[in-house]
Amino acid sequence: MIVRQFLHWTRTACAAERSDATAALARAYLYSELTADDRAAADGALIMLLDDPSPLVRAELARALAFSEHAPPAVILGLAIDQPEVASWVLEYSPLLIDTDLVDAVASGEAQTQAAVANRAGLPCSVAAAIAEIGSAEACLILIENERAEIAGFSFDRTTARHGHLAAVREAMLQRDDVPAATRQALVAKLSQTLAGFVAARAWLEPDRSQRVAREACEKVTVTLAAVAPENEIRPLIRHLRESGQLNAGLILRALLSGNVEMFVEALAELSDMPIARVSALVYDRGSSGFRALFDAAGLPISAYPAFREAIEAMREGGFDAGGATRLKRRMVERVLTGCADQGGLDITPLMTLLRRFAAEAAREEARMFCEGLVADDAFDASWERAAA
Repeated sequence: MIVRQFLHWTRTACAAERSDATAALARAYLYSELTADDRAAADGALIMLLDDPSPLVRAELARALAFSEHAPPAVILGLAIDQPEVASWVLEYSPLLIDTDLVDAVASGEAQTQAAVANRAGLPCSVAAAIAEIGSAEACLILIENERAEIAGFSFDRTTARHGHLAAVREAMLQRDDVPAATRQALVAKLSQTLAGFVAARAWLEPDRSQRVAREACEKVTVTLAAVAPENEIRPLIRHLRESGQLNAGLILRALLSGNVEMFVEALAELSDMPIARVSALVYDRGSSGFRALFDAAGLPISAYPAFREAIEAMREGGFDAGGATRLKRRMVERVLTGCADQGGLDITPLMTLLRRFAAEAAREEARMFCEGLVADDAFDASWERAAA
C-alpha cells in the first residue's frame, strides 16, 4: 500500500522531493523488516526509479544503495551504466559488481567513471590492467595512488609508456615500493627526455648538448638504481635497457668504473647470450684472452676495449667491490684514463672524451662529499660545544 502511494506521489512531486523520498525508500528496503509483498513492491519501485528523468533522484538512489551487499542487483547494474555523476557511486563502492562489470565500465565509460573504478578498495589486477591499458591519465594517477589496488608489473610499464611524460604520474609511481627497477628506469628516461626537450625549446642549451647532458644524468641514475635494486630485478632491468637501446658501452663502462660489478656482469651476459656463471668466471679470470673473447661476443665497440681492460686489471689488483657502488671511483677513472692515453693503433678519441668527462664528474662528486663532511663535522663540534657550555 505504501509503495503504491509512493508511485502515485512521484508523478507530481518535484525532483528535490522525489530525491528525499527515494533515499527513504532505499533505506527502508535495506534496513526495515518488510513483508514479502512489500519487499517485492519496493524492489519494483526501485527499478522503476532508474527511469526517473532527474539525475538528482538517480544519484540519491545510487548513494543509498552503493555500500550495501543487500541492494537489488538489477538496480546496481542499471546505475552502473548511468551518467558519470550517478554511476560513480556504485562503481567505486558497490560490492555487488564483479570484475567483468568493472572492466566493461572502464572500456565504455568516461574519465570520471574510470576514476571511480580506479579508486575502489581491493581493486584486482585484471581491472587495474584495463585501466593501465585504456584509462585516462586521471584514472591511471588515481590507480597508482590507490594503495589498496593490486597492480601487476606490466601495468606499471603500460602506464609509464602512456602517461610517463606527466610529472604527477612519475612522482606517484616513484613513491610506490612495488614498482620494479626497470619501470623506475623507464620513468627516469622519460624525465630526461622531457627536460632535454624543455631546455632545448627555451634555447638554454643547444639540442645536441641538452640531449647529452640528459643522457648522462639518466645513465648515472640507472647505475644507482641497479646498485640498490633487489638481486632478482637486475636482469629484467638490463633486458629493459637492451630493448630500449640504452645498454651501450658508455653505460656499461660507467657501471664498471663505479664498482658495480654485478650490473657489469649481467650486461655482458645479456649482450653475449652466455650463462651468468660463465661470464662471471671470465671476468674474474686473471687471463686476458677469455675476457677479450667475451667482450667481442657482447658486440661492444673495439675502440672501447682498452678502457674495459684497464678497469678490469685495476679491479683485480685492488679486489672486486661487490657492494654495488652508485658513483664513479675517481682513482679508478684516472688510472683508466692514464692507461688509455698510451694506446696506439686505434682511434679512441671519443673514448678519451668520455673518460675525461667521467674524471671531471668523479672529482666534483668527491669534492662535494668532502665539503659536506666538513660542514657536518663543524655542525657536530658546534653542538658539542653548546652542550658542554
